[in-house]
Amino acid sequence: MNHAVQLGDGAVLHPFPASNRAGRTAAMLVLPGGGYAHLAEHEGAPVAQWLNRLGVSAFVLRYRVAPHRHPAPLQDARNALRHLRENAGPLGIDPGRIGVLGFSAGGHLAGLLATDRDDRPDTAVLCYPVASLLELPHQGSVTNLLGPDPDPAALRDLSLENRVTAATPPTFLWHTAEDTSVSPIHSTLVAQALARHRIPFTLHIYETGRHGLGLAEDHPAGEWTTACTAFLRARGFLPETTSPSG
Repeated sequence: MNHAVQLGDGAVLHPFPASNRAGRTAAMLVLPGGGYAHLAEHEGAPVAQWLNRLGVSAFVLRYRVAPHRHPAPLQDARNALRHLRENAGPLGIDPGRIGVLGFSAGGHLAGLLATDRDDRPDTAVLCYPVASLLELPHQGSVTNLLGPDPDPAALRDLSLENRVTAATPPTFLWHTAEDTSVSPIHSTLVAQALARHRIPFTLHIYETGRHGLGLAEDHPAGEWTTACTAFLRARGFLPETTSPSG
């Protein structure tokens, strides 16, 4: 099952399967960023291919963006997670080892899914996420998601720091201190909420780097992939033979 899957309402799921002769692989749902206006290509397929090198199957979701508003992107992410769990056998993945990985606005969407009230992924990786819609908000993402005059209650309810509970899965976060588009405070707010609820988490804030680095190859912040590999290994997501660098 390597072909793209139409999830309905315009969302498309692109599979990047990883081979595992020992049995089913873990899986990650990949959510590119783009301010809820578009989807950044470098945060999709290249990330899936990196996960494949780790022995993890990846599924890149092309979710709905503006002019679609909330809850359309979250519905797409929910449908994608449900599809992976319900079709785990044919997809060759373990339904108990499905994570979500998102960048920027996709990191916000990944965080919404990880803090959902019902079905949640088993781990979350949030890369320079748009986390808060209240504290130093990324205005473009807010407007694209909720419109030009958002309801204050929606701003509060969709801010990740207000959604973390004891049921939130272990989470990996990274950001750069030089990010002028989405302040690193966003990641620290999520980390504080995770700490309050005693959820295992890892937070890395790298000194240099602009927003939107993706895999950050040939950049000091590219160390995040090594750190994330260790995090996923600790969660049981990697085959025993995977090297620390992937």
